[in-house]
Amino acid sequence: MNESDIYVGLDIGTTSIKAIVAQTIDGQTNVIGVGNEPSAGVSRGIIVDIEKAAQAIRKTLDQAETKSGVEISSVVVGLPADLISIDRCSGMISLQDQANEIDNQDIMEVARTAISSNLPQEREVVNLIPEEFKIDDFDGIADPRGMVGSRLELVGRVITGPKTIIHNVRKAVTQAGVTIDQLVVGAEAEGKTILSDSEQDFGTILLDLGGGQSTAAVIHDNELKYIDVDHEGGQYITKDISSVLNTSLKDAESIKREYGIADAQAAVADNEFPVEVVGQSQPQKVNEKLLAEIIEARLDQILGRLKDKLTAANALGMPGGIVLTGGVASMPKLAELAANTFGMNVRVYIPDKMGLRHPSFALGLALVNYATGLSDVDQVIRTVFSVDAPLPSQADQATEQPATDQYQAPAPAEEEEGGLSLFSRRKQPKEPKQRKKNGFNFSFKNFFE
Repeated sequence: MNESDIYVGLDIGTTSIKAIVAQTIDGQTNVIGVGNEPSAGVSRGIIVDIEKAAQAIRKTLDQAETKSGVEISSVVVGLPADLISIDRCSGMISLQDQANEIDNQDIMEVARTAISSNLPQEREVVNLIPEEFKIDDFDGIADPRGMVGSRLELVGRVITGPKTIIHNVRKAVTQAGVTIDQLVVGAEAEGKTILSDSEQDFGTILLDLGGGQSTAAVIHDNELKYIDVDHEGGQYITKDISSVLNTSLKDAESIKREYGIADAQAAVADNEFPVEVVGQSQPQKVNEKLLAEIIEARLDQILGRLKDKLTAANALGMPGGIVLTGGVASMPKLAELAANTFGMNVRVYIPDKMGLRHPSFALGLALVNYATGLSDVDQVIRTVFSVDAPLPSQADQATEQPATDQYQAPAPAEEEEGGLSLFSRRKQPKEPKQRKKNGFNFSFKNFFE
């Protein structure tokens, strides 16, 4: 195997750590190994004990190496969304020799200019997303390399995160014995993998419901425009079950996974199951309805708070609806509950890769796909704030022509397509061709403009 063709996505979660090993052959990405071990040293998505987290990461990578037959030396790591900031940025440089063609060094210089102004000391750049380049009076340029001019400008968005959180992630991963290829905000990677082109274009809400926290992200105009976190997740549902039914956390987790239903209206009171109650010698019978009411009460709180945040950001009512992912998203009837809460179309994303057909693997797979899909320009820009990112050779540069706007009549949505299990109150039309401007007049805040 060619080392350069191997990518490893590392999802450091609160309840489990997952590593997805994939190989790219002729542009096709194939999963060749998976590691999945219980997490340690992580609370609410944040690393709080570097030593314990590093050991858990190492166990996960060891398992992935055994299954894939590949020695893992570097990984693409997902960052939690806590205190992530998305801000507009721009930079401009003068081109000294107008006869010389713009090259990688010019791209790097204008990127440095764009991210260097007004960056607080306590924050670190995670990504710089170029929306367009401008050369003199010409705008809308996707890749300016090979062109000539007197002035080069970059307009885009910069994603930053707290240095403390990022440092802990870096330290734990390197202490586990591997280097970091890229640090990627999880929602950004998931948006590129989970959503179709038209969903990314028109606007979709992505809810990642994990064990330690729940993340709401908005993808619009093919960019991550908004992200926020609720610091409750599947663990809190387990604790509620344990407390109400007076059973151990281990048994509560098993009960949740085996008998749990998110929507109490869909539960059947006559369906009963045994529960090991602390202090009693014999299991007690509990009905499905009671368990569903416990689960729904916590989910109502989580989804309600996320709805309030999205409402404040004027992000509800988008054509793409809501897509659920994360481990909690596997719970039966969650899509129905979320549809009632938000009043929007809701579907659950399930990866279609063999052995990964569970929402909890979505992030690890998305990290791999994100890394393999980076353009040459994106890779060049990443070298500005990531010393480990490879710089494309000058011979590999290819001028990317802006796509021509096209539109076709919407096709009816299908109940299941490409690994997506769908629930909706109404059929959601799909847009076969991506349009750069869609004509919808949403009342977004400035960060959606």
